[in-house]
Amino acid sequence: MSIVIDNEKRVFTLRTKNTTYQMMADELGGLVHLYYGSAVDGCAMDHLVQRYSMSFAPCPTDIGMLRNYSFDYLPLEYSSWGSGDYRTTAVKVTFPDGSNALDLRYDSHKTFKGKTPLAGLPAVYADEDEAETLEITLKDRFSEVYVVLSYCVLPEFDAIARSVKVINRTGAELVVNSALSAMADFRSDEYDLLTFGGRWARERNMERIPVHNGKIAVESRRGASSHHQNPFIVLCDKTATEDQGCCYGLSFIYSGSFTAFAETDQMDQTRLAIGLNPDNFNWKLDDGETFQTPEAVFVCGTEGFGSMSRNFHKLYREHLCRGKYKHARRPILINNWEATYFKFDEEKLFRIAEQAQKLGVEMLVMDDGWFGKRENDHSGLGDWFVNEQKLKGGLNPLVERINSIGMKFGIWFEPEMISEDSDLYRAHPDWCLHMPGREPLRSRIQLTLDMSRADVRDYLYERLYSILSSANIAYVKWDMNRSMAVVYSMLLPAEKQGEVYHRYILGLYELLERIESAFPDVLFEGCSGGGGRFDPGMLYYHPQIWCSDDSDAIERLEIQYGTSFCYPVSTMGAHVSAVPNHQTGRVTPLNTRGVVAMSGTFGYEMDLGKMTEEEKEEVKVQIETFKKYYDLISYGDYYRLSNPAENHRYTAWEFVSEDKKRALLNYVSVLPQANPAPRIIKLRGLDPDTCYEVEGLKLTGAALMQGGILMPVMSGDHQALQMEIRAL
Repeated sequence: MSIVIDNEKRVFTLRTKNTTYQMMADELGGLVHLYYGSAVDGCAMDHLVQRYSMSFAPCPTDIGMLRNYSFDYLPLEYSSWGSGDYRTTAVKVTFPDGSNALDLRYDSHKTFKGKTPLAGLPAVYADEDEAETLEITLKDRFSEVYVVLSYCVLPEFDAIARSVKVINRTGAELVVNSALSAMADFRSDEYDLLTFGGRWARERNMERIPVHNGKIAVESRRGASSHHQNPFIVLCDKTATEDQGCCYGLSFIYSGSFTAFAETDQMDQTRLAIGLNPDNFNWKLDDGETFQTPEAVFVCGTEGFGSMSRNFHKLYREHLCRGKYKHARRPILINNWEATYFKFDEEKLFRIAEQAQKLGVEMLVMDDGWFGKRENDHSGLGDWFVNEQKLKGGLNPLVERINSIGMKFGIWFEPEMISEDSDLYRAHPDWCLHMPGREPLRSRIQLTLDMSRADVRDYLYERLYSILSSANIAYVKWDMNRSMAVVYSMLLPAEKQGEVYHRYILGLYELLERIESAFPDVLFEGCSGGGGRFDPGMLYYHPQIWCSDDSDAIERLEIQYGTSFCYPVSTMGAHVSAVPNHQTGRVTPLNTRGVVAMSGTFGYEMDLGKMTEEEKEEVKVQIETFKKYYDLISYGDYYRLSNPAENHRYTAWEFVSEDKKRALLNYVSVLPQANPAPRIIKLRGLDPDTCYEVEGLKLTGAALMQGGILMPVMSGDHQALQMEIRAL
């Protein structure tokens, strides 16, 4: 069983393949965190909880005159504001009289097989034989406020999916001021914290920070998960590496503003938590209503970062991504953006498709500029009608021409945005997020539509449905090119303005569910100026996301490295782009651009007409190579063999098939050296007793992993190679 309950001690144990998570409802009903780490089956870890009298620590009155019990130092499962815990708390509510204290105690629990979906929210899914769920209900001592903590155990992935419900049965309305999705207190401060920050075109750069007294927080207040931080953090042993040590990954299945933090307290304990950002969040909860938080996922890696990442990859690939393209091979595409930008017509697009088809590319994607009066980024957003001056007769004639040469067709949308120079804005200025009496804050010369409004979503659904029904469209790139600011809905009353950020995301999810259900055979790719909304919430709707607007192969080494700590390679949108690169000006060999882009969804973003015949032949080889290794890359185990942020000479990574019979080593020599020392790469994940062939050599898995393989000396900047390793 995944969940074991000692009813006498009120100890709850969650067991996965390699880990144990344990908590206890103590004699006062406080839900105390006992242990999380490598498996310790059969042991209650309540001996680790110490009670003592401590100055300036508030004690609940039901302990009597004793002073040896306080929520200010106990390791807790879910802390509430006003309970005497001065650390950052997980939940806070305000009552009609302005009071805002909760004293949450154990009330009841239940277990069941499988996993319950979260209404209106993306979440991990699992059958009854794949998961087991524990729900613990806490109740405020002084009111009829209930908080239900859900723990879904997915044993095969060493994962625990967590969410929270706040239930109001007080007979009056109250306001939820904060409600995090997951929290746990660890009994040590001997940890490092991994975060994944950056900025536009520099997303998800891994940074390792020692935890210290106080709080380390990563957050987004932008209305999206953002380029600047990712809703994923890792708490790890100070000695943890790719292959050893314990690490705790905490991921948030949500696409809006969030907070995640590690906080070390006066007793050298570390609190790890994640959830909705409480800034500008206030949710009105009427009597009888429930507020449901988004889901968070804990994965404990008992054998280093690699074990944690591979479990996240398998979990999200198999139990978060959905639909036809969860497993179906995705078409190799070419996007016209860097070849034409806004300046194209149907003839130019068809020429790109013709050239690409001859090289083995399978789909043309028409990017921004096909609709409304859209000659630049100053106008047209919201007017989702085909510009027939560019595309004579609409979409269908162009799509039929492209289909006639054996190519699929895809299209770009940015549904959540509106230009002030648009017919939609002139008709419905109240449909954008803005505050009355104040000028809007523009970004990329556009405003944000109010996705909390049903009329806005209905308009977008009708327009998208009309376009997608008008032609044989196989792919949609769903973009979002600004952060939210001055967030106010003209449709909601004053007391509900603190709900707009979250209602926006709920509205977005509702629209995505409607449109994708209507077009189940269309491949949807997420985008937000590249990787500004690369999060698990979007993966529930889009099985792949454009990883970054920075398509430079050398820059992508670090971006894709950081992304891989949580997200599967099959979700990373990656293209071969032109040189000099449009973002950096760097000139990188075509082979290297191909090797890097193959560790993703793979495609092209360039003007093929400017390529030499030799380069075109190389593209043909790249496409055949990617097809050859598609299953290995998309579904194999991923191993990071070097850190490109620390090692500026080379980067190496590896894919290994589940049966360990095949592997693919990828290697980029970033900077060459004169008279270089021998460079040896030690492989991982092979069967030590199996004999493998690589580059004409026959070596055991043990020899390849312990001794390694000697890399050839390559002359010139940014050279790359791939080596196949095959069991004999």
